[in-house]
Amino acid sequence: MDGELGAFLRSRREALRPEQVGLPTNGRRRTPGLRRAELATLAQVSVEYLTRLEQGRDTRPSPGILAALAEALRLDDADRRHLQQLASVDHRRQLCAGGRPTVSRTVRPQVRTLLEALRDRPAYLINRIGDVLAWNGPFDRLARPLGLLDDERPNLVWFVFADERAPEHFPDWADLADQQVADLHRLRGGDPAADAFAQRLDRTVGEPFQSRWQRRPVAVQPSGVRWLRHPEVGPLRLSYETLELADDQQRLVVQQPTDAESTAALDRLLGRRPGSLRSVAG
Repeated sequence: MDGELGAFLRSRREALRPEQVGLPTNGRRRTPGLRRAELATLAQVSVEYLTRLEQGRDTRPSPGILAALAEALRLDDADRRHLQQLASVDHRRQLCAGGRPTVSRTVRPQVRTLLEALRDRPAYLINRIGDVLAWNGPFDRLARPLGLLDDERPNLVWFVFADERAPEHFPDWADLADQQVADLHRLRGGDPAADAFAQRLDRTVGEPFQSRWQRRPVAVQPSGVRWLRHPEVGPLRLSYETLELADDQQRLVVQQPTDAESTAALDRLLGRRPGSLRSVAG
């Protein structure tokens, strides 16, 4: 993640408006965000030192400086955790030279058993870059008509951004795209395969991915509700819960309907008798 600490700080400085920190907005600005001198004053560091941080020439700020920058930038909890992670990644490099994380594509037998046990709810397993590694029967019936499983190695992030069918299937496509990029940023962890994947998306998709990637979002929603326009049964409103698997950098996602209409539609799709699956409030 060479240069990522500085790039992250710069992205948050450029996103923070002067009025948010009590500074006047009069005068011409080349960008809407804070100037380096303004952030340096708020954090009580020198402009020269802040410049070195943002340009990646200094990657070992003290905890006190990190805390001052986080406070000056009005970072939320997710951004603060990510900033600490970026700093600790660089420290780990010197302690564990050559030990880079890799994208895991191996599914443990216990996880496959768990997927098979979820017989009445769509569930799937993804790794840090969105590869769909394994899934159960209900998810196959749900996702295959969308085209998500067309590729030999399906990838959720790639489908959302690069497949022209995705915006048609997902009415909340923009929010879904934001979340996919946030997950990718949060989990990349210095893995060159993750960065290479992001570069391929950048070349293939262009601005819709590039603009989100440059904002460096990291806030995630491990649970929530998604709307889906299914080509066979129509609108579906599905809640999702994301479970992080220890040590695997993999996530198990389980979906279930949130209302009576979605429950009936999912029953039809899966060939079940009506009412066999209970919806959840959402």
